[in-house]
Amino acid sequence: MSKRVLLIAFHFPPQAASSGIQRTLSFSKHLSDSGWEPMVLSAHPRAYSQQNTSQLASIPSKVLVRRAFALDAKHHLGYKGRYLALTALPDRWTSWAVGAIPAGLALIRKHRPQVIWSTFPISTAHLIGLALHRLTGLPWVADFRDPMLQPSYPVLPLQRSLYRWIERQTIQHCDTAVFTTHSAMADYCRRFPEICASKFRVIENGYDDDSFGSDMPAASATPAPAAGRPLTLLHSGVLYQDGRDPAPFLQAVGRLKAQGLATPASLRVVLRAPGDLAATQACVDTAGVSDLVEVAPPVPYGEAVREMLDADGLMVFQGSPFNNQIPAKVYEYFRARKPIIGLLDPLGETARVLGKAGFNDIAHIDSPEHIATVLQQFLDGVKQGSASVASDELIRSASRQYRAGELALVLDAASSRAQEAKAA
Repeated sequence: MSKRVLLIAFHFPPQAASSGIQRTLSFSKHLSDSGWEPMVLSAHPRAYSQQNTSQLASIPSKVLVRRAFALDAKHHLGYKGRYLALTALPDRWTSWAVGAIPAGLALIRKHRPQVIWSTFPISTAHLIGLALHRLTGLPWVADFRDPMLQPSYPVLPLQRSLYRWIERQTIQHCDTAVFTTHSAMADYCRRFPEICASKFRVIENGYDDDSFGSDMPAASATPAPAAGRPLTLLHSGVLYQDGRDPAPFLQAVGRLKAQGLATPASLRVVLRAPGDLAATQACVDTAGVSDLVEVAPPVPYGEAVREMLDADGLMVFQGSPFNNQIPAKVYEYFRARKPIIGLLDPLGETARVLGKAGFNDIAHIDSPEHIATVLQQFLDGVKQGSASVASDELIRSASRQYRAGELALVLDAASSRAQEAKAA
């Protein structure tokens, strides 16, 4: 295999605090299917506040991984969690660049990759990508899992200025800027009108098919649940007041309960791994629906997937603060081929993606009245077996293997442009 790409990513196994590891990990697994041999430049595990060493087994044995020197300013340069802000600019892991730039140069000299790829978060990853691009002249693909500058982040003026500088340098010097949502790409097109729109691409997140094994429900509406048991609705993932507040939904469940439309015999709601279990339980108790709603602790990922496959319907919460983002669980929900109800801002990217996929049970996350109406319609559809589920084509295109194929096309184009420029 003659084509090589250097992947620069802070979030990579055994790091365990961010789901962002899955994007780079899946590319490292599947790019070879499209003729690209990946190498990974990541950080020394000491820089990770949370680790899961079992994830190391997920890295393909044929993938070269170089872990460069890196420290976390909060844990290694601070005292009792307090540290100088200057040691964490542009982020707490800026020391990674000290080790990663020479390590990256050594990898490039020895293995001769055709393209450099880096992913944000964290900002230091793009700083390393920028440096290696400028030092070697290799084409650079910059991946934005999230927008760098957001209305409320970064907060500190100096850090915000540095983020702005890194972001502008990245957009100006990269061959291609890749985003995970169309709304994020549109935002960058508006903010950088001088940059040709063809430089911007979307490669969405996806699901890992390996996690689902061979389970694949039939490509039709989910059969009506067996009589004599309650319908089970599941939300798997973190909830919080700003953007994913479950309170209006719980109030809506309370309304249906008061009307006799939801009883323990007809409905069971599971809020799995919501984060603050006590706070979520307090919301459930306040809404008076503790007989219908179970607040459940985290379980291993395999068990969480099985729970998705066993549920009658799946819920996604995503309010207006996250309108440019799509929860990774949406793609897993597609793969589970279950009916989906969205508690969303109808103007957000998640609502757009669900609507395009044929999931029309979407209620405004902040309106108990609207949620109650949509929830009742959704439950009726699930009972009758008429609720929408994902098509074969949607499931195929939402896989991380498919996304790796999309990235391979971007790498092919970047490499070809570099060769043409060199020959000119």
